Amino acid sequence: MQLLDIGANLGHESFRKDLDAVLQRAHDHGVTRMMVTGASVEGSREALALARAHPGRLFATAGVHPHHAIDYDDTADALLRELAQDPAVRAVGETGLDYHRNYSPREVQLQVFERQLQIAADLHKPVFLHQRDAHQDFAAMLRRYRDRLPAAVVHCFTDSGEALRDYLALDCHIGITGWICDERRGSHLRELVREIPADRLMIETDAPYLLPRTARPMPAHRRNEPMYLKHICEEIARDRGEPPTVTAANSTATAEAFFGLPHL
Repeated sequence: MQLLDIGANLGHESFRKDLDAVLQRAHDHGVTRMMVTGASVEGSREALALARAHPGRLFATAGVHPHHAIDYDDTADALLRELAQDPAVRAVGETGLDYHRNYSPREVQLQVFERQLQIAADLHKPVFLHQRDAHQDFAAMLRRYRDRLPAAVVHCFTDSGEALRDYLALDCHIGITGWICDERRGSHLRELVREIPADRLMIETDAPYLLPRTARPMPAHRRNEPMYLKHICEEIARDRGEPPTVTAANSTATAEAFFGLPHL
């Protein structure tokens, strides 16, 4: 079983002391490749540096998360555009809208989201998207650009069935995390994940966040890491009524096609 984690924040400070061990544990659990998420200009630089340090194993995205939209300016736009042209950067993002926290004003988030969609359209790169409590504005903006983008994934999907069907109608891919393992807030995903076509479903850890609550043994440090992708895959397979090997093979092939990676 080979797995591909489409979203891991390996530039996070919690991985600085033991990244090699983290990568080894991931490999031991079948996670052979990982997309390192860029969520700020500096974070995107670091994601690219990690991808260059581990060629063929790590790849990167480059973007500015809506939490950091307030810091986006023309300089950031130019730097992001430059980073996104590197062959190791396989998507623009993480970008989108987050009205749950509103760390950046909504009007600023919308402007910055559109500027990054424009970068992706100009460079013909897929987009790696974030949406929380902002579905209507998010879908409206994405709809304006969708036919100019080669592919789009709504990463860490946690929304409603209505939102899911809207994204599928926009020919989006869907990223599922360990949120599905959280009985307090993710149980609805166990039904919805059956509606996602195999060629639109991808899986991710969003490490170090969202440690699956059903993972055993539960680590004392509570840090999520890519090794737990196997556990998430098994949970999704059970909910879809298919063997984990099928979920793994399909999600990996889908991710390879989405990010333009060679089949292993």
